[in-house]
Amino acid sequence: MTLIPITTLDLPELQPYRTLRGNTFDRDNSFIADSPRVVLMLLARGIVPKSLLATEAFYDANRTVIERYASHVPCYVGDKAVLGQIVGRNVHHHVMMHAYRPKSVPLETLGDRIVLTERLSNMENVGAIARSAAALGVDGYAVPMRGPHPYGRRAVRVSTGHVSRLQVHLYDEIVPTLEALKRRGYHLYAAEAIPEAVPLASMDDAPEKWVLVVGNEEEGVSPETIAVCDEVVQIEMEPEVKSFNVAIATSIVLHWLRVH
Repeated sequence: MTLIPITTLDLPELQPYRTLRGNTFDRDNSFIADSPRVVLMLLARGIVPKSLLATEAFYDANRTVIERYASHVPCYVGDKAVLGQIVGRNVHHHVMMHAYRPKSVPLETLGDRIVLTERLSNMENVGAIARSAAALGVDGYAVPMRGPHPYGRRAVRVSTGHVSRLQVHLYDEIVPTLEALKRRGYHLYAAEAIPEAVPLASMDDAPEKWVLVVGNEEEGVSPETIAVCDEVVQIEMEPEVKSFNVAIATSIVLHWLRVH
């Protein structure tokens, strides 16, 4: 395995490690992932790397994995201080990867169990939902084209790479998307605390094909979206507490759907 020592931070090939933050992606649809756990998970799930930037300790510990890519993927090596200079802060991990984001899959390939988000604004919530969805047997993750993407840098890290277990679909308009799913036989649940919502403990058993719709952190699921859904479900809680964090609420409802 041939490693490329870093002697300058000005290499054009290293700029994505500096610039691809938040929800930004390169023109070739690439993103940055970091930490050994995340990078190794993504590689195991078939995510295609463009380059690796890591410490010698990481390469030594994962030589068998990395040798599969070393002949055609640049493998840059530097110590933690160098990695910290590139990203602009101290780093506590040993590796970053510049990789290609999977393409949006067609709606009809999302599987029988789908989470669909409406207007989420927090990338950490997008990543946390992806992690819970993967853990609880969800097949597909549908998110708006305009908004935090599950392969955004922070979202990938919060998901610990488990977003790669989900089929991701980017939709344009939510109501036509839900109507298309309903025509395909999905039962549409909206998670929202409104007077007409059914308490989770009172719900009938889940059907074979379903979609769980979760809404914006502040405004919840929109009335227009609720009107399309078959049922609205809410989680029982103490009256003094208005709501759960959207990622926690999603996890609770997904667990109910899994065991019913």
